[in-house]
Amino acid sequence: MPSLNDIRSTFLDYFRRNGHQVVDSSPLVPRNDPTLMFTNSGMVQFKNLFTGVERRDYVRATTAQKCVRAGGKHNDLDNVGYTARHHTFFEMLGNFSFGDYFKSDAIPFAWELLTKDFAIPKDKLLVTVYHTDDEAAGIWKKVAGLPDERIIRIPTDDNFWRMGPTGPCGPCTEIFFDHGDHIWGGPPGSKDEDGDRFIEIWNLVFMQNEQMPDGSLRVLDMQSIDTGMGLERIGALLQGKHDNYDTDLMRSLIEASANATSTDPDGPGKVHHRVIADHLRSTSFLIADGVMPSNEGRGYVLRRIMRRAMPMPTSWARRTR
Repeated sequence: MPSLNDIRSTFLDYFRRNGHQVVDSSPLVPRNDPTLMFTNSGMVQFKNLFTGVERRDYVRATTAQKCVRAGGKHNDLDNVGYTARHHTFFEMLGNFSFGDYFKSDAIPFAWELLTKDFAIPKDKLLVTVYHTDDEAAGIWKKVAGLPDERIIRIPTDDNFWRMGPTGPCGPCTEIFFDHGDHIWGGPPGSKDEDGDRFIEIWNLVFMQNEQMPDGSLRVLDMQSIDTGMGLERIGALLQGKHDNYDTDLMRSLIEASANATSTDPDGPGKVHHRVIADHLRSTSFLIADGVMPSNEGRGYVLRRIMRRAMPMPTSWARRTR
């Protein structure tokens, strides 16, 4: 069974072999985007490359980006511990092209990595595309041999990514894994799509447009690729689990919490152990990147995370409200 460390290495090594520069994860406090509280995706450190403001000595990159989603637009704090796939801290695996390759390379890269390097059965995979993106649908048919019923056209923003009200944007294709009919849920776009049978594992964004202030779209001169795959989510799949918290790294933290409190990791306190495991990671990485508990901004979010994970005397809790 591959560990999360093995899976991360396999991903980065695959794209290194295919001409991508392996770029270190950027800090959780964004350097180039004051609109974000925390780095919440792999593309954040490359934002200026996508818009053409900045140039570097590479046009292909791959990263394992540390991310926090616990404040602002992306806030999963209150869901942690109760679901199989919500975290405040996680790693996002991604590959990026800055005006170099586009759909005809990005889709084959993804398919080869998943079905060969990760050995995921082809018949367990299906994809979504934006409903007008005939090009992406055609590439999936050609490269993966997927029939029409496993290339689902979605007419909503679920398959059209935007950086903001204006700026680079474009259609995306999402890759799903089918866990089988013994688990409730329908395919994406169906009335039962919120079930756990079909789980998204990778999102490929085709940044081919710029959204203008009047809402119109123009074709970008530099068309680019931005992808994101959660390490914990693909790890659960490759380790034969249906819950991110059952992966090797998360499980070791949960068991350490249970041992420290002499309780059952899967007993009545199960949710608490999951919260501690998740929040321990986010707290550690935020402090390592210079965020300290305080009464405002990032420090306040960190304090909330810490208070949610740690029992404290009632008198102290009142003083820190």
